[in-house]
Amino acid sequence: MQVTQSQPIELFYWTTPNGWKATIMLEELAVPYTVTFIDIGKDEQWTPDYETVSPNHQIPAIRDPEGPGDAPITVFESGAVLLYLARKFGKFYPQADERARTMVEEWLMFQMGSFGPFLGQAHHFNLAAPEEIPYAIERYRKIAERLYEVLDRRLAGREYIADDYSIADIALFGWALRFNRHRIDLDDYPSVRRWFDAIGARPAVQRGLAVKPRPSDV
Repeated sequence: MQVTQSQPIELFYWTTPNGWKATIMLEELAVPYTVTFIDIGKDEQWTPDYETVSPNHQIPAIRDPEGPGDAPITVFESGAVLLYLARKFGKFYPQADERARTMVEEWLMFQMGSFGPFLGQAHHFNLAAPEEIPYAIERYRKIAERLYEVLDRRLAGREYIADDYSIADIALFGWALRFNRHRIDLDDYPSVRRWFDAIGARPAVQRGLAVKPRPSDV
């Protein structure tokens, strides 16, 4: 049964790999949504009001006025947002095939548990740490290379990470977009490069990445 959305979903968002998961997913679903920009550079995520939406004070989060039982619901954590939207609208997440659903969940958890947290540490020590720490830089360089190797092996001979395009691809792509910050050369991972270029060419993905604050929003 196709689900329609008459009232827009409110997205709490900033332009980060986790934020892009939500904008890309909403664009892929073609459902109405509005954006409330949460400027994490100005610590806007730490307000008491935002805590009512996202208890961990992170982005993204959503407020769906047409939640279960037609009652509003808030959802925080990017992986939970993807799962909620995929279940509600019945897209990009297998609904009946348990093996296929498990495969999507495995690779979504790979992103949430590894291809994200560890690469975020690479971001920090490569670009943001107040002083250069060679041990940390080398540690996370090796981890980044290993994670891209895992992804490259998985994508060898596959168009998408879980065979069909899914929320696992959406989640992983946002972080792969920051490959330069990971000090990774995608040409060293040809299967990742092919997948990366194909995902990036999707019109909905391009629209999701184009969601940015206007000067009046910041």
